[in-house]
Amino acid sequence: SEKSQQESRHMAGSVNRAFIVGNLGIDPEIRGLPSGQKVANLSVATNETWSDRATGERKERKERTEWHRVSVFNQNAVQYAEQYLRKGDNVYIQGRVETQKWQDQSGADRYTTEIVVPPIGGELIGLSRRSGGPDAESDRDIGGFPPNEDGNDVIPF
Repeated sequence: SEKSQQESRHMAGSVNRAFIVGNLGIDPEIRGLPSGQKVANLSVATNETWSDRATGERKERKERTEWHRVSVFNQNAVQYAEQYLRKGDNVYIQGRVETQKWQDQSGADRYTTEIVVPPIGGELIGLSRRSGGPDAESDRDIGGFPPNEDGNDVIPF
């Protein structure tokens, strides 16, 4: 039917892809799954800063921190997180956004939104110098990027 063709064309154009660069708020939490595989749960902070022009003070800076829940199901990335990532490390994450519905003790509906790094098609890359583990000679060895002259990480996109 014409309606189902229109719906198919609309769905073909949808994308659920999340990219964030931020800092770990806590050490990765690693849990075992009933399947025998592991999942890494991360809490990642991203910061946004801007000048408040409404007050006329161009030097006055505002900042907002957004916290992101991240669940990593890619087993190589879970192993990497478990061995090398720690609180404060700068990370690049690519995954998809998922919302889970659940009920609290009073029976009220609650929702949790997180970024999921799936087994295929997701990425977790440590960008901090120490994220490569004891054998990493440089950040490029682990897929990260070297800091620029002022010590900040350079991300080529």
